[in-house]
Amino acid sequence: MLNSKIPGGPLAQKWSRHQFEMRLVNPANKRKFTVIVVGTGLAGASASASLSELGYNVKTFCINDSPRRAHSIAAQGGINAAKNYPNDGDSVHRLFYDTVKGGDYRAREANVHRLAEVSAAIIDHCAAQGVPFARDYAGYLDNRSFGGAQVSRTFYARGQTGQQLLLGAYGALMKEAAGGNVTLFPRREMADLVVVNGRAAGIVVRNLLTGKLETHLGDAVVLATGGYGNVFYLSTNGKTCNVSAAWRAHKRGACFANPCFTQIHPTCIPVHGDLQSKLTLMSESLRNDGRIWVSRVPGDTRHANDIPEGDRNYYLEEKYPSFGNLVPRDVASRNAKNVCDAGFGVGGGNAVYLDFNDAIRRQGAAVIRGKYGNLFDMYQRITDDDPYTEPMMIFPAIHYTMGGLWVDYNLMSTVPGLHVIGEANFSDHGANRLGASALMQGLADGYFVLPYTLGDYLAQAGPAKTPDDAPEVRESEQSAADRITRLMGIRGKRTVNDIHRELGLLLWDKCGMARNERGLTEALGRIPEIREEFWGNVNIPGEPGGFNQVLERAVRLADFLEFAELMVLDALERRESCGGHFREESQTEDGEAKRDDENFSHVSAWEHAGDGKRPVLHKEPLVFEVAHPSQRSYK
Repeated sequence: MLNSKIPGGPLAQKWSRHQFEMRLVNPANKRKFTVIVVGTGLAGASASASLSELGYNVKTFCINDSPRRAHSIAAQGGINAAKNYPNDGDSVHRLFYDTVKGGDYRAREANVHRLAEVSAAIIDHCAAQGVPFARDYAGYLDNRSFGGAQVSRTFYARGQTGQQLLLGAYGALMKEAAGGNVTLFPRREMADLVVVNGRAAGIVVRNLLTGKLETHLGDAVVLATGGYGNVFYLSTNGKTCNVSAAWRAHKRGACFANPCFTQIHPTCIPVHGDLQSKLTLMSESLRNDGRIWVSRVPGDTRHANDIPEGDRNYYLEEKYPSFGNLVPRDVASRNAKNVCDAGFGVGGGNAVYLDFNDAIRRQGAAVIRGKYGNLFDMYQRITDDDPYTEPMMIFPAIHYTMGGLWVDYNLMSTVPGLHVIGEANFSDHGANRLGASALMQGLADGYFVLPYTLGDYLAQAGPAKTPDDAPEVRESEQSAADRITRLMGIRGKRTVNDIHRELGLLLWDKCGMARNERGLTEALGRIPEIREEFWGNVNIPGEPGGFNQVLERAVRLADFLEFAELMVLDALERRESCGGHFREESQTEDGEAKRDDENFSHVSAWEHAGDGKRPVLHKEPLVFEVAHPSQRSYK
């Protein structure tokens, strides 16, 4: 069932060879095809703009009132590219190797190498769009290092890099919309996938303002709907981020791959209070100059500035002298958890210090303000503490998800015609994402990969020619309508947020930074109980027609409650530690993740077998010809 379609030949030539071998659609024929793109983040906006520029008719759907409000707007840190501007030893091969190693050898070599190859073109493309990348005193593009790398390859913009990159993609998208080749559908949420004769032929969406269901047909569907981190309730993602589009596609035949691969981001503002609904991400770029430490005295209640140097444990620098504070995210997060679990946490026990005192003393406050001023200001507004005079407090939080719908080398799922890009697919990151590579993957997929591979599919498949009244269309519409009717008929006593918070806490405790067989088994028993409580006792006020945000959240939670079971099952099935998936039963003597390459060097792709039935596991072997797996070491 799984055919990765990885081209033959040497690794460095696979993509160029594949580009030549793919079929093309001539410009006149492109106008005959309609492509549906769901999502307008970096992946979706860049794909819509690129496909429209080629001549395709594009229908683009976004959950917010404007494409520029996509969650990519909040991405802070930067974007990687193998430019080697500082001449410090970077290359396409090194970026490829760092990414494969950082993902703990659980990604396809061919996909990762392609990503590294096109990375430089992304920077050139975005600079040409006018994205205001930071520049040094001579006017050259500036960059810095991020976790998991010893070279400076991360390009960033003043303010938030994701914001500036999305504005670039948004500008390209709106140019095409003004030209008439892109039709925008704001405030729509995908409710189902239309599959006709085994081919993705359209989507059913709910108009979030009117409550009406709409059906849109096309010749191919592209999902760019982001990740599923909000299954944990508390995460760094925007509150509208959800799994629904991917889950609807999964239940229509698309395999879901590696759902247990979730990334815990090490630099987030700690949880404050029981009623908090979102966590605040602080850019990982802070780890360039900030030093991470805790007191060597358990339960130390002294103010950070009153703790002498001898009592400070710079645990990352001591444990990983080669990388120090720039170890990858999974390593940094796990070590923060370990020191807090051992009783050395600060600020009530669930935080560590991120200290800029040495950097300010060495470089001056003005230089640090130029690099991180916006982040420092945000931290001060939220916590009322001044990072210029005292250390920040940070703790890991759910951030990115490396699992997603399985796709082949052409970014197509197991449903023909359904392409999945960006965070929504199971990714090129393996079991752990290196910092600044999410933006890289989203833009690579949208600008430089999908325009080729989608054309190859359409050249072979031809127009879908789906009639509006096809039985499959009517069935998808009815399925979406029935789901809403059932939800509105419950009229129970518990709020959607209350049940979601219960689910999220369970997953954080049992399937968060550390997992074990006992906890995962308990979660598998508890999730169906929460799901039963939801379907029997959730309260959704109002009516299904018109604007109803509680209904919106309930629809998403219904999918989270099904998806959560698959995520936990996948974590239980993968009896090894790798990247962000840390099984306590599988660790080295010094507490590092211990892989089992003999039994788990594969992608786990789950096929939906029907409601209430155990999903079917398919395995795609991972073959490494260049980056031979070894025990990761950052010491």
